[in-house]
Amino acid sequence: MGAVVSCIQSVLRTIGNVLMAIVNAIGAVCMAIINGIVALFDIIISCLTCGKAGGRRRRATTGGGMHTSRV
Repeated sequence: MGAVVSCIQSVLRTIGNVLMAIVNAIGAVCMAIINGIVALFDIIISCLTCGKAGGRRRRATTGGGMHTSRV
């Protein structure tokens, strides 16, 4: 009798794992779609504002890139 209960528990646990994997896959697909839409809007806004709206293209002007000349 104990073997039957153990088998049923294993089957139910496997079904639960499959359902959780499906939910995780749906969540990953939704996140990928949302990230794609956000990236698309970022590109459109960057094009419309000539790249001035995004913070990725700005260069730091404080001390970076200073070189001394060799004489």
